[in-house]
Amino acid sequence: MTDLDDLAQALVTQMTQKEKMIATAESCTGGLIAAAITQIAGSSAVLDRGFVTYSNEAKQEMIGVSEETLTSFGAVSQQTAIEMAEGALARSNADLTVSVTGIAGPGGGSELKPVGLVHMAVARSDGETVHSELLFGDIGRSAVRQATVFAALKALLIEADKF
Repeated sequence: MTDLDDLAQALVTQMTQKEKMIATAESCTGGLIAAAITQIAGSSAVLDRGFVTYSNEAKQEMIGVSEETLTSFGAVSQQTAIEMAEGALARSNADLTVSVTGIAGPGGGSELKPVGLVHMAVARSDGETVHSELLFGDIGRSAVRQATVFAALKALLIEADKF
């Protein structure tokens, strides 16, 4: 599948059949993953909620990312992505969550955390959490965000198949 709408449709269909719910915890995408899902008719049967947690304060207050994690590892890290996904799971009626946190650019990158780096985690209600580090490169802010949405929908589809 190469189209976002096709991926989102497949996800909505699969989650509807399994009677499971999704929540998103988004930083660098600012709600684009939830928007892609809600583009599909019938998505209200599977999307519980979306958390847009752009600031560190929002990550802490809304989905329980620890201050220690943010201080020690930074907002763009494996640890933060995992806590975001697991926090969204704990604070929703979802069976499956995805989180993304990254550096879309054009600035803000460093040698250790370059522009185009995104950490993504998918958490399932059965206790399984999967992390992915995505390196898109400095391909432009919009392209990084769109590539992240595509990757998140694919990851949700893969993990949904495990229910």
